Amino acid sequence: MIKRMLIANRGEIAVRIIRTCKLMKIETVAVYSTADKEALHVQLADYAVCIGKGSAKDSYLHMQNILSAACMTGCDAIHPGFGFLSENAQFARLVMQCGLLFVGPSPDVIDRMGDKNHARQSMIEAGVPVIPGSKDILHTVDDAYRQADVIGYPVLIKAASGGGGRGMRRVNTKDELKAAYESAKAEAKACFHHDAVYMEKLLLQPKHIEVQLAADQHGNVIHLFERDCSAQRRNQKVLEEAPCHSLSQTTRQRLLHDAKKACFAVGYDSVGTIEFLLDGQENYYFMEMNTRIQVEHTITEEITGIDLIRLQIQIAQGHTLPYTQEQIQLHGYAMECRINAEDIRKDFAPCAGKISFINFPLGQHVRIESAVYNGYTIPPFYDSMIAKIIVSGPTRLECIRRMRIALEELLIEGIETNIELQYLLLYHPTFISGRYDTGFMETFIKELKEDGTII
Repeated sequence: MIKRMLIANRGEIAVRIIRTCKLMKIETVAVYSTADKEALHVQLADYAVCIGKGSAKDSYLHMQNILSAACMTGCDAIHPGFGFLSENAQFARLVMQCGLLFVGPSPDVIDRMGDKNHARQSMIEAGVPVIPGSKDILHTVDDAYRQADVIGYPVLIKAASGGGGRGMRRVNTKDELKAAYESAKAEAKACFHHDAVYMEKLLLQPKHIEVQLAADQHGNVIHLFERDCSAQRRNQKVLEEAPCHSLSQTTRQRLLHDAKKACFAVGYDSVGTIEFLLDGQENYYFMEMNTRIQVEHTITEEITGIDLIRLQIQIAQGHTLPYTQEQIQLHGYAMECRINAEDIRKDFAPCAGKISFINFPLGQHVRIESAVYNGYTIPPFYDSMIAKIIVSGPTRLECIRRMRIALEELLIEGIETNIELQYLLLYHPTFISGRYDTGFMETFIKELKEDGTII
């Protein structure tokens, strides 16, 4: 049993994990950079250890410092949260070599699914539909030219070890390929320390649908329905909802079945997500697997009533899944808006600085996940997301109405945020219809610029 756990992360996800640990009577150790010494997760944890300077590479990505902090404070386990080292197989192995539990899947599974090209091959072998693409890594630009000629333009060059839209480039024509190939490799190297890339056919205007899964170490797998994550800007999610409003019941059942089949095929043993792209004819294709908890796990919790962090910790301790598939019931709808510290009028530039005043919305079926507070200074070193506003309701339209009210009550002064953008999005007819795709946000933002809303 875990008695004390180190959380190798920061911000709202660290706070989120601390809350569940308190319910489970697990003591927590926060780690923090010098830039985060006043952070909320540091104040809420039972113990806190400074692990380095403000830069992520000197702190939240510094494996030795994190492991030293865990051993020094007598921890039994480490929870990586999302981002940073959460999908780093080397880190997971080191955690286990130190005699600690890693709250996540086995390192071998992280390796297998973290390499997007290998993950594709695993899905092909399992009989799960995949996007047409290259069978191997593109070692040279000539390889890229040959594959693009076979697949047909437009294509997408993607980092093999990528995620979060990094190391990804769209190529519309042959003339664009060389620059896109070199740019994708350079970004992949900078973000993931591995410059391998592969190629996929670019599906035009698809929906981005992901299935939440949980699998234990005893061969049991369940799904917790799907989320629609199609509201994206530059491959970064802006708003998520669950379930997908426009998905037919027949396609939903096939999608959920194939997601579970994918989990079985790779021997998965934690909480994770299979991501699919869905075209206009409701054909779906495996895109990637996230071997960690996700930012948007909150809306799945709202529609199922299940604490996914608690479930993740229970699985790591070797427990059998406490639910059968039949016990997982869908209750209404849920929606999440990501609130970012960014200036939408300056091409969404990150906006670090001091929050002079903040008021979070309250009310029935409104949930806030955040680590900021009045007087908090947002450091310039990390992701710009500072809060998540989550609402739930019996219908999707009720969720939209509740989210509008919540955003009207949300006040943040001292910095620029994307609250206005989220609020306007909730009134757009295409979004209200639920039949939007991954290209919608760019069109929506262009409309706002053209009518003078965003100058």
